[in-house]
Amino acid sequence: MDFELKTLRLPQAATAKADALVLLAGEGFTPEGEDALSALLDHASAAGDFKPEAGKLLPCYSAQGLATRRVLLAGMGDGSPAAVRKAVTAALGALGKGPAREATLCFAAPPSPAALRAAVLAAADACYVYTATKSKPEPCTLARITVGVPALNAALREAFAQAEGVARGVTVAREWANRPANHATPTLLAAAAQALAKGKGSPVRCEVLGPKEVAKLGMGAFQAVARGSHEELRFIVLRYQGAAKGDAPVALVGKGITFDTGGISLKPAAEMDEMKFDMSGAASVLGVFEALRHLRPAVNVVGLIPACENMPDGRAVKPGDVVTSMSGQTIEILNTDAEGRLVLCDALTYAERLKPAAIIDVATLTGACVIALGAVRSGLFANDDALAQALQDAGETAQDPCWRMPLDDDYAQGLKTRFADVANVAGRQAGAVTAAKFLQRFVAKGQPWAHLDIAGSAWKSGTAKGATGRPVGLLMHYLLGLARAGQTAKAPAKPAKTARRA
Repeated sequence: MDFELKTLRLPQAATAKADALVLLAGEGFTPEGEDALSALLDHASAAGDFKPEAGKLLPCYSAQGLATRRVLLAGMGDGSPAAVRKAVTAALGALGKGPAREATLCFAAPPSPAALRAAVLAAADACYVYTATKSKPEPCTLARITVGVPALNAALREAFAQAEGVARGVTVAREWANRPANHATPTLLAAAAQALAKGKGSPVRCEVLGPKEVAKLGMGAFQAVARGSHEELRFIVLRYQGAAKGDAPVALVGKGITFDTGGISLKPAAEMDEMKFDMSGAASVLGVFEALRHLRPAVNVVGLIPACENMPDGRAVKPGDVVTSMSGQTIEILNTDAEGRLVLCDALTYAERLKPAAIIDVATLTGACVIALGAVRSGLFANDDALAQALQDAGETAQDPCWRMPLDDDYAQGLKTRFADVANVAGRQAGAVTAAKFLQRFVAKGQPWAHLDIAGSAWKSGTAKGATGRPVGLLMHYLLGLARAGQTAKAPAKPAKTARRA
């Protein structure tokens, strides 16, 4: 999808040629002037045919005096980002089924930068169609969108550029999460990461470690999950340097289970196909690096993706087996379907070597988080109040919200076992919290860390089945905020070795 931003007042929009024109009008807007578009909006409103409620549409065809035949009057309510998103989604949902290849989105009144961002992201979202494994793909007919505003300024230009970059990242995340497991193996995921580093002047570097290198690192928990699959594991390391070389990076860790059968603790057959989405954390890290590649903010970022399948082969790890993680801690695997935390714990230990300013892991980790928060907000766990607040603020700005959950030490009691340092599961109660407490064991004391459980927000089921691309928007707005504030700051003063916790 190609976007263009330009100055476009209503008299200009009335005479501009396009396959389709969407006029975004909000509450309280009074048309000025006597151009054909203002007259159409005025007459439709006066007759009660058009109401500026968010998402309400009035299609018009070959209206007198307009250069564009297909015109949609789209209500955007109070003009808030949420209302604008609803309006654009409805309008492009209607246009995407028709023959129009180019469309103009015209704001009747000056939008806020946040509203403009919402319009671009909603347009990209509405026009995304999965085609990778279809023999006769039918992509969205809209290929180019011009966004018109009455007057341009630096804030709007910046918001537009950010939205374009984030939209690219969200699309990459959706694409890889949507692909079937046989088209998104660990090897193919690694190739996608390597592709981000290709091209002249790419600011991204990529390193891919295979089974031998992972074994040498002592990643016993990660290896245990991969044992039952014929697909080889891959540990993907992405690096983006936009700030000074000495500035500590933000480490993003994405769960990359490219298919999760549950292993020996086999999942029920119903909807198991959706376990191709279990690498949505990894896909979101790829999406973030796609956005970084285009926006190039002044921040250093490292992306870590432990990628493998979880299969019930004769070599697969069994309930009750004890494995040794990269940190040296031993883990009793009571449930092989709690595999995400096993690959993540070794990646978190690896992340400590980078002396990061913050570590953020992203994972479709627990069904318990879906029960707690549904599909609206991702679960946020953090050991640092400033980091938690920054992520929450970024989520609200990006319309990709999260909700902070507790990390009381008492929740870790259920992870105790007689046969290892820690068990990989506790009881049914507070399952999302106990999973986070497991991960916290592998983060050094004093190291700012956050865990995003996206099990409810990463994809939709039912007739709308498909990846959402979340939380690329949240993560990018967090990183852009750091760059804007010049906060690609310092690593913790004395990075401790990974602590053992009782």
